[in-house]
Amino acid sequence: MAFIRVSSPHLHRPLSTHQVMRYVILATLPGLATLTYLFGWGSLINVLLASAFGLVFEAIVLKMRKRNPMPALKDNSALLTCVLLGLALPPLAPWWMLATGSFVAIVIAKQLYGGLGNNPFNPAMVAYALLLIAFPVEMTQWISPARLLEHTPDLVSSLQAVFGHPQIADAFTMATPLDGFKHKGELMADEYWRQNAFMPEKVWEAWALSSIAFMLGGLFLLWKKIFTWHIPVAFLGSLGLLSLLAYGADASNFASPMIHLFSGATMLGAFFIATDPVTAATSNKGKLWFGAGIGVLVFVIRTWGNYPDAVAFSVLLMNFAAPLIDYYSQPRSFGHKKPRKGIKHDA
Repeated sequence: MAFIRVSSPHLHRPLSTHQVMRYVILATLPGLATLTYLFGWGSLINVLLASAFGLVFEAIVLKMRKRNPMPALKDNSALLTCVLLGLALPPLAPWWMLATGSFVAIVIAKQLYGGLGNNPFNPAMVAYALLLIAFPVEMTQWISPARLLEHTPDLVSSLQAVFGHPQIADAFTMATPLDGFKHKGELMADEYWRQNAFMPEKVWEAWALSSIAFMLGGLFLLWKKIFTWHIPVAFLGSLGLLSLLAYGADASNFASPMIHLFSGATMLGAFFIATDPVTAATSNKGKLWFGAGIGVLVFVIRTWGNYPDAVAFSVLLMNFAAPLIDYYSQPRSFGHKKPRKGIKHDA
């Protein structure tokens, strides 16, 4: 008799895996609604197309592995992966980029390792990193907020931009705040903001509101105890502390903590990407080290690296380190004393 093997996490409470995934998907809706309201239909189209491609790829590869695809499709893990990928990609991304990213996330980063529970790296971030390296221009051009556009692209224009009319998207896109500050050249920070006077008021406001929406969704997941506070607090704390120290030492060359925390994918990464139970550290102490490491890497790459938003690379690098962190942060077994450290000589 063949038994169905189910991977971790094994939850000892009423919530099943598909319910946990459903809660996380529901928690992304405030951020998705805010992005759609502030930046147009692009993010919603991204999520729908990426989800459709991802579910199809999941079913095909499971059929090729001679497995019933329905249990895997019903656990919502592939859907969640593609939702996060769609949210991370710039609005009005071409359809082939969404198809490529979904293929990489589902087939290569997830199923080739054995499916849910066996993948060592976050699938959505693997796909995002590959797309960022392969198509850097398309991945750093974000659509302008609706307040800056005289004619916001409607649903038909957005679909045309996604399916074969890139010139429509080019007419509405601009560099993100992180990308603009990253490539300010020899300008001091105050000179850059003075030459881009609209950035602090309108573009910055749109990014901050989107980040707050994702943060509220993450707080909902904390309230539902889907994950613990350790990773997001350590992530945001280390990033905020380092950016505060750098900004306090030289405000002319370093971005402020508010820019680091409330622009780019910081909040999405802290509450929805880094907290992936499969690829993150498991013990509470390990989660603190894991989250803090992501925050440090985000600051280092954003400040001195080539990529303005470093969440994907930071998460993947810490996925590498998660097994080592787990090994050295194992909690003491009940009934056992801590081992003596060092060599002690009897008097």
